[in-house]
Amino acid sequence: MHGTPHIVSDVMTRTVVALGRGATFKDIVKTMQRWKVSAMPVLEDGRLVVGVVSEADLLPKEAFRDGDPDRYTQLRRLSDLVKAGGVTAEELMTAPAITVLADVPLAQAARIMARGRVKRLPVVDGEGALQGIVSRSDLLKVFLRDDEDIAEEIRHEVVAHLFPEPLEPIRVEVRDGAVKLTGRIGDTTLVPVTVRLVRAVEGVVDVDCALAGPPRRRDLDPDAPDDGPTAQPSGTGAGV
Repeated sequence: MHGTPHIVSDVMTRTVVALGRGATFKDIVKTMQRWKVSAMPVLEDGRLVVGVVSEADLLPKEAFRDGDPDRYTQLRRLSDLVKAGGVTAEELMTAPAITVLADVPLAQAARIMARGRVKRLPVVDGEGALQGIVSRSDLLKVFLRDDEDIAEEIRHEVVAHLFPEPLEPIRVEVRDGAVKLTGRIGDTTLVPVTVRLVRAVEGVVDVDCALAGPPRRRDLDPDAPDDGPTAQPSGTGAGV
């Protein structure tokens, strides 16, 4: 696939700034500023990810610095109040950390990130040891994939398997990640399957499936027009 990224290890950053449990508040702030990062994994024994400290974990100390006269607000924000008193990474970190395995597909990593409402994920091996870190911008790199590379995968991995003998050649066009399929096929019930498989190809942004069914026999119905492209509901991110 000409180096096309498919799994987390293809796009992750392998050099990671990390902390030990005992790192102090000021050390954490200094490290963030020095390396220009907004979050860092916290490690046990220098390898196992046990939590993550982010800027959001540090802000409560400033928010509660002058005290909050509203007791109800204090109770409602009890977790923030506890973090406001934290002085080490172990006391400040969010734990357990939301992590991802290095061999996980990029789409799955994106779902984990969205569910956890986080901007980055520590990448770990099967034992939980740190391997790297992957960010939102890393996951978006897949959409930089070359259009012709996308088209070739669709031709070989989707079209060739679903339609080995189309009634008319199937044309695959890709422009800026948007795919258009044209041609004539014998079984239009395969159109929804085709759309799903094409949409799953790395780098695809949109799908316009204009595959037509068999032409009508004019000897049976002289007034009937040829079947045109089969309309396929687009769902999210697909056209017809």
